Amino acid sequence: MKKLTIILALSLIMMVGLTAGAAAQDLRIGLAVSTLNNPFFVDLKDGAEAMAEEMGVEILVVDAQDDAAAQLSSVEDLLIKQIDVLIVNPVDGNAVVSAITAANDAGVPVITVDRGAEGGDVVSHIASDNVAGGEMAGDYIAEQLGEEGKVVELEGIPGTSAARDRGEGFNKAMDKYPDLEVIARQPAAFDRAEGMTVMENILQGNPEIDAVFAHNDNMALGAMEAIEAAGRSDEIMIVGFDAIDDAREAVTEGNMAATVAQKPALMGEMSVEIAVKVVNGEEVDEYTPVPLELITE
Repeated sequence: MKKLTIILALSLIMMVGLTAGAAAQDLRIGLAVSTLNNPFFVDLKDGAEAMAEEMGVEILVVDAQDDAAAQLSSVEDLLIKQIDVLIVNPVDGNAVVSAITAANDAGVPVITVDRGAEGGDVVSHIASDNVAGGEMAGDYIAEQLGEEGKVVELEGIPGTSAARDRGEGFNKAMDKYPDLEVIARQPAAFDRAEGMTVMENILQGNPEIDAVFAHNDNMALGAMEAIEAAGRSDEIMIVGFDAIDDAREAVTEGNMAATVAQKPALMGEMSVEIAVKVVNGEEVDEYTPVPLELITE
């Protein structure tokens, strides 16, 4: 009897192991990215895919191309494919609520990454502290300018948590320095070409500019092109956000002063790890911060 009990126990352990392995293989994660035209989000996707492969789970990636309506449609497609958990990087924090609600109604848990949502049931949010990053950039500009001068702020897509939070942190820093004046604030949609166009217009109307802070590196690089074309590179320092490869190179070459480094690949990895925990019924934090770093050389 004792021998039979041991055999039965071993059989049960093997069955549990096989079931767990099958569950991991059968787990299907949906990842809805705002745009893959931005290197930052390509890195995020690559990190998520690498972690999914390492953990032996399937991941389906959809690209909204910065279109909120397209993001809703693509999330609906993912739900039809019976994903077990949705990771979403919102195009717009308000517009994404419809997509999150659709997932909630389908019983699919939702995780947001990099950008937050203004509603719906989200079990966990993974992001850098964008407010702290914006303040970090503002303090650096103040330090480099001796706490006085004229500054331009290029804003991201209105409605995104990244634009709101980075702007909040930056202006929190500006408020600490009474002799620093923000002479222009204009959105440039996190886009390089638009960043260049917006900066060209600002340069025409402002003969004196000491620094530019852009809510992301794509806009910073666009602004850099406009400033170089205007022959004003020696007058204006540029600080970006995200530390994409082109921005790091521009900092190394002295064409940009600094960029706030996020870790998008790590965000992608962490989002998949948390997704698996959620599906397995494990407790997860409502917010998981990802560390930041100021790159100046």
